[in-house]
Order: sequence, then C-alpha cells, then structure tokens
Amino acid sequence: MTQAKVKFTTFEEYLSYSDATPMEGRYEVIDGALIELPPESRLNSTIAVRILLALLTVGIPVELIHPGKCEVQVPVLQPGDAANRFPDLVVLRPEHLELTQRRLTLTLDMPPPRLIVEVVSPGKTNRDRDYIYKRDQYADIGLPEYWLIDPVAQTVTVLSLQGNAYRELGVFSQQKAIPSVEFAELELAVEQLF
Repeated sequence: MTQAKVKFTTFEEYLSYSDATPMEGRYEVIDGALIELPPESRLNSTIAVRILLALLTVGIPVELIHPGKCEVQVPVLQPGDAANRFPDLVVLRPEHLELTQRRLTLTLDMPPPRLIVEVVSPGKTNRDRDYIYKRDQYADIGLPEYWLIDPVAQTVTVLSLQGNAYRELGVFSQQKAIPSVEFAELELAVEQLF
C-alpha cells in the first residue's frame, strides 16, 4: 500500500480534495493521511457478486446493491481507525439514491445502509479489523445488519444491531441458510457463496 503526501483535519476536507483531484484506486483516511487499499481478491469479489445475485432474485433493486465500490464514513473510535471503509458489499436504502447521485459515499449525516458484508482476508490484522474495529464502527453508525464471511472456515457470521451493540445471530456453515433480519425473504445457503 502506498501513502499519498497529503493530510486532512476533517473528513469534509478529504471529500473536497478527492472530488477535485483525480485519484485512482480506493483510499482509507487514517490519522488524516490517505492510505491506498490493495485490490480486492477474486474470491472476495466473487462472493460479493453471488450475494448481489441472490438479493436480485428476491426483488432488491440493482441500484441499491453495491459490491466493493460504496464508501462509508465511520467514526474514528480509537487512534489508527480509518475514517472511511469500502465494504465488500453494501445494500443502500431507497433514500440513498438521491443522496449519492454525485458520489457513492455515505456520510455520518445520512441514514446507515441496510446491510454491510465484509469478506475476511487472511491474517490476524485483517481479522481484527473486520471482527473488532469495523464491528464497533458499524454499530456506532446504526447499521442494522452486518455479515462477516470467512472464506478459510467457509462460515458466515450474522450480526443484528440491538440497541448500541451487535447481537450474534449465529455462525453458519455448509447447507445452513443465512438468516437475515433485513431481508427475511432471502434464501441463501452458506455453501452457495463458495
């Protein structure tokens, strides 16, 4: 990952800069600096597309489903936290369509998306980021449902927001259906993702 030589004091400064300056790739803002994210793996992208296709079959409009390209502003809860995330899949609310016409970024003053899915990359740092730091950040923005997909264990952990914290609905594998509070009509077994 490369680091650009620019520093921001607010997220709004970053948004203005990135709107005015052509930037290739995706960047997280960490401690005011731009940190380039590596490209997604083929497996992560494939899993996100499989979920997209399943959501389409139950009538979720395609313009509400964004694999890998939707930026979500999150609160910095501790030093070193990113101020923005690029989840593997985001399902927007209909009101987001107007709010994101200019830029596919959800800011803290917008309603949270309905669902965020993260495909966990190998390594302790990646696992901690998805299972601990992002979990806390997503709970803080009021995200109602969060899935963590572990390709190594071939499991899906489903979290549902209860008050200010997530309650784990379970860790699912093989032929088990993935239960969704937001999309009760969804019929998707874990094995279909892999």
